[in-house]
Amino acid sequence: MAVLHPVAVPTGPSALSVLPTVEGILAGRIPAMLPVPANDERQTQLLTTALRVGEDIDDDIAVVVSTSGTTGTPKGAMLSAAALTASAEATHRRLGGPGQWLLALPAYHIAGLQVLVRGVLAGNTPVALPAQFDPADLPAAVAAMGSGRRYASLVAAQLDKASSHPAASAALAELDAVLIGGGPMPTKIAEKAAAAGISVVRTYGMSETAGGCVYDGVPLDGVEVRVGSDGRIALGGATLAKGYRNPPENDPFAEPGWFLTDDVGALDTSGRLRVLGRTDDAISTGGLTVFPHLVENALSSHPRVAECAVFGVPDDRLGQRVVAAVVAAANYPPPTLVELRKYVGALLDPTAAPREVHLVDALPRRGIGKIDRRRLAAQFGR
Repeated sequence: MAVLHPVAVPTGPSALSVLPTVEGILAGRIPAMLPVPANDERQTQLLTTALRVGEDIDDDIAVVVSTSGTTGTPKGAMLSAAALTASAEATHRRLGGPGQWLLALPAYHIAGLQVLVRGVLAGNTPVALPAQFDPADLPAAVAAMGSGRRYASLVAAQLDKASSHPAASAALAELDAVLIGGGPMPTKIAEKAAAAGISVVRTYGMSETAGGCVYDGVPLDGVEVRVGSDGRIALGGATLAKGYRNPPENDPFAEPGWFLTDDVGALDTSGRLRVLGRTDDAISTGGLTVFPHLVENALSSHPRVAECAVFGVPDDRLGQRVVAAVVAAANYPPPTLVELRKYVGALLDPTAAPREVHLVDALPRRGIGKIDRRRLAAQFGR
């Protein structure tokens, strides 16, 4: 029986120092590791205690990746070397073959860790951006990647910044694929990237599936997807974690070979998956269900909306009401509640139109860039 041990993972180019460790765990020479942020003592202490560093763990576990929940005890997805390898190899097959990767995300999160895994399997070293993402660094980083197939993994907020920087967007357009994960990508960002010639691949997945496992709605090789009668998405196959280090009472791994997500989606006739939103983000208003992601897509297409987040707050009459936090586009008058309600009502069911709009300078984020709707609901739900 192995023992879980912590590995401090720096950010920026220093993250490449853990490549030998990643190679060792994939080869089975190094026992299970828990990646922790090297520059965050409080988070490291939380994770090492909650996920029981120094205690026994099954021999086939390579990595325990902390899940990104905002409250409660971290559950810790237990991933085998086989699952990590299956994910990386399926990614390379889908994208056209192994290549060199740009590391732009923290490697203690699954998206960044998988960049290192892919580098090990491809037999090369990723090129790492500085810890603080700056689009101005992209041209030199992409140039340093040399020839052959080249890829990057980003979140939507990074792509948005890069798409507004001519030299950065031109650099990303040289890559064979730019994976975008970490949550939904607003339509406006997708349009800017397409206009710049950036080959964006939208990914869906999580720590429990060794990262993105559905690309542009199509499962990777070895990945299974099904949608239940209640709309909940379940994922299975070769990239699936063995389970949680700290299983919750209602364990989403309870059915052997499957992980029941908190996401709601639909499969079209060709089997392509469309993710509608999370069950815990859904807004119940006037007896109807509204998914924030759909409203955000509508709002973000308005010319005077730069960014937005939609969430629900308690309402005595409706149960919840739909509220939007909006970052106004530069050099334009800020949009008003009346015009945004009318705009959304013309694109979606009028029930989805926000009943409040709050102008903010920036949206709060957590993890690797996910919008923190709970924080917004606490701020504006008083």
